[in-house]
Amino acid sequence: MGRAESASRNLGRRIRRTRRLVWLCIAAALAALIAADRAGWLLVRQADDMAAYHGATVRLARVIDGDTFDIDLPDALNDRPVTRIRLWGLDCPERGGIDRPEELLAREASEFTCAFIGDGPVILRLESHRPRGTFGRIIAHVEVPGKGSLNIALLEAGLAETDERWSHIHLSRYAKAQRLAQQDKVGLWADDVED
Repeated sequence: MGRAESASRNLGRRIRRTRRLVWLCIAAALAALIAADRAGWLLVRQADDMAAYHGATVRLARVIDGDTFDIDLPDALNDRPVTRIRLWGLDCPERGGIDRPEELLAREASEFTCAFIGDGPVILRLESHRPRGTFGRIIAHVEVPGKGSLNIALLEAGLAETDERWSHIHLSRYAKAQRLAQQDKVGLWADDVED
């Protein structure tokens, strides 16, 4: 056996050993993550959010736009005196800002949310698989006692579009509400609305 052949075999053994070591490390890390998840260490934030917000009856603090508002409940995660809520499954036109113009019907969507909630409380319904969104806001289906779902009301008024990026329990109900607005040609779906 020549030197080259011997070196080649040794290299092959080292590569196989390294691969085994990498796979063992991956398996150990995966086992540790599974154990941490079962112990509740990984999903503590979601569990805390579900306990703090799901089913909570809260008061409106301020409307940001049609699908986003603050409630009078401190947000410990973001260290804020209020908690920001984002409505599940829909997207309203955005209010203007320093770096962007106001979208068509944004003001109407904000005013609708303000009027629909009024001085009354709202009830938050979260989904355990995604209690917070990308920007740390609580994502909720919102009910107003005596009036029903704010999410559906915005869609039926044509002041929001369904957002189907993430699955949720009311996906078909929200799609139906949007179809009704489109059939009735209201809000965003009105003939005289410019794109």
